[in-house]
Amino acid sequence: MTNPDMNVEVEVQCQERVSAFCPVFHRAIELIGRRWTGAILRAMLSGEVRFSEITATVPGLSDRLLSERLKELEAEGIVVRSVVPSTPVRVDYRLTEKGQALNEVMVAISNWAETWLSPAENRKRRVEE
Repeated sequence: MTNPDMNVEVEVQCQERVSAFCPVFHRAIELIGRRWTGAILRAMLSGEVRFSEITATVPGLSDRLLSERLKELEAEGIVVRSVVPSTPVRVDYRLTEKGQALNEVMVAISNWAETWLSPAENRKRRVEE
């Protein structure tokens, strides 16, 4: 059960001024910043996908780690797992409304990365534009 007074206290702490620590922000960054999670979410932005499509899209991602991350995202209400009764059984994954709301965040991070993490000559060109 959530304590409403605690939620108000956290909201005030996070919004009065950008404080050095905001527990809600910290939890969000820890969630989407886990290894491979950003790449998995990005692979899912286009719609419903199968497990094998994610592994094909994200090079270097092991089946074990993908399975672990998908379970975490499902537990957080960001991903929905759908079992399609067929032969063989098919499992699809899609972002929930909560997960789709991360689209703007993913675009912002992508834009930041293109500007600041690209080779130096590209970064210089973008800054001058």
